[in-house]
Amino acid sequence: MTAAPGPAFSVHDIPFSTFGSWFDISPVVAEKTYAEDLHLVSHQNGMHAVLRLVPLDPATGGRAATRVEATPGLLSWISDGGRVELAYESPDTVRLRGNKSGFGVFAAARTLTPFSGTYFFHDAAAGAHVFTSYETGRRYRVTLLSGTIVEEAGDQALGSADRGLAVAADAVGAWEIAIEELDTARPPYRSAATFDDIVEFARDGFAEFVDAVAPWRSSATPAAELAAYVLWSATVRPTGLVTRPGVLMSKHWMDKVWSWDHCFNALALAPGAPELALDQFHLPFDHQDDSGALPDSVTHSEVLRNFVKPPIHGWAFGHLRRRLPTPLTGAQLMETYDRLARWTDFWLTARRAPGAELPYYQHGNDSGWDNATTFDPERMVVTADLAAFLVLQLRELASLAEELDRPHEVSRWTRVAEEIQTALLDQLWTGDRFVTRSAGTGDTWSSDSLLDLMPIVLGEHLPAPVSSTLADRIKAHLTPYGLATELTTSPHYLADGYWRGPIWAPATVLVEDGLRRAGHQRLADDISARFRALCETHGFAENFDALTGTGLRDRAYTWTASSYLLLAEAHTHRDGH
Repeated sequence: MTAAPGPAFSVHDIPFSTFGSWFDISPVVAEKTYAEDLHLVSHQNGMHAVLRLVPLDPATGGRAATRVEATPGLLSWISDGGRVELAYESPDTVRLRGNKSGFGVFAAARTLTPFSGTYFFHDAAAGAHVFTSYETGRRYRVTLLSGTIVEEAGDQALGSADRGLAVAADAVGAWEIAIEELDTARPPYRSAATFDDIVEFARDGFAEFVDAVAPWRSSATPAAELAAYVLWSATVRPTGLVTRPGVLMSKHWMDKVWSWDHCFNALALAPGAPELALDQFHLPFDHQDDSGALPDSVTHSEVLRNFVKPPIHGWAFGHLRRRLPTPLTGAQLMETYDRLARWTDFWLTARRAPGAELPYYQHGNDSGWDNATTFDPERMVVTADLAAFLVLQLRELASLAEELDRPHEVSRWTRVAEEIQTALLDQLWTGDRFVTRSAGTGDTWSSDSLLDLMPIVLGEHLPAPVSSTLADRIKAHLTPYGLATELTTSPHYLADGYWRGPIWAPATVLVEDGLRRAGHQRLADDISARFRALCETHGFAENFDALTGTGLRDRAYTWTASSYLLLAEAHTHRDGH
């Protein structure tokens, strides 16, 4: 039985791709850059538009006027005179077919130098045309399966030239090609699968995924399938420095795994795809350094260490364990315990000044809230959110140590957690708000950033008067669409100011969870409902205008999709469905 086509979406917002692939089909060819044509865009060695894909008018040979339609298994260019369709046969191969309309596959870069661009030639051994890309270090092979080649430009050309080929229908009015991304060589392309078989297989693959990760979905959660597609299509197979199957933050320009973003994807995947969820949690830990620090980000050919990210991993792992369908083995618990312990010790040693009880950030980037107004006076700061996250991580370590029968370590982690929480309240709580302190001078200040209120993540561990005061302050950040990261009345509020105003998914999930655990159910319900409605109306952008709801920056961000799935699932279960 053929799976349903799945949700339709705009390729201007969400790239067309498949589970495991390192390339997508999209007009987004660079950060905030949209091309007229759809391109094959690879994410190996960075984000690079390699091939330009152009439906052609068979009468004139020029670009055909088309509209593009996309569902999880099939991408189509539709014109009055014909149709071109594309589907993934495998993570590294797409098949295309057309009737009436012709089609061109051209190098995106016209100029070839000894260090950049795309070389093009006909490979006699493979019976195919090959593009080799300096930028990706990969080859892109085009094999004609039916139809005729009506144009071949730039074969073996150097310097500036048009490079590529155009195909047209044969006597029965159709054509078909395969495009593969490969390393150096492989046998000539052969496949017994028909195009319709490939579409059905792709649809079945997505249907199995969405049934696994969102079996609870209904008409009351209308964005669940599209959220699942954003996750499914952004997943890449292990290649390069990505040591295990990884969910990139996006297959637009945010094509990395950052060391706190991955936690939200792990949580969303946990019940239905537990192995993939554990892979997401551990992927940055595979690159943990000798100090215990996690990298800032990981992608195909780059691990960045100039910043870190906040220690939300204890909070995340506690939730992850509870969401997994089966308990973790002792070996799995031990591996995670050791990794979390080293990460925690990094904050307790490398990020605490001599004699200090509380750790500090070296820059806003370390917090994940890069340019939040908390960091306007100084960047080297002791903040309440960092201490709160560390307390939760220490408590999770104590819980793990108890399961692993390490009583002395239970005592150690519990003691340090209590010491840091006491210091947090004694040194940064003024009675009506948390302040930030300079790591150098000891000066303190407050801001209108939601970051100052993030100690609500301590939930049930907070004194009731503190959590109630934080809840009241959090309410002031609510707009019709969710939690603004800077008060909209602040003189520093910016509609598209990154962490100086827009609504973000991770802040929403962390605040909602903390409020709920602190007993502020009604406010947590309200925040969840507004964010879910935001995603259902405006999609899964990196962040959103707090006053209009408009999606901002990268429009296909996986932690946003995962946050929707988390909140929608929890609401569904609370609602009794």
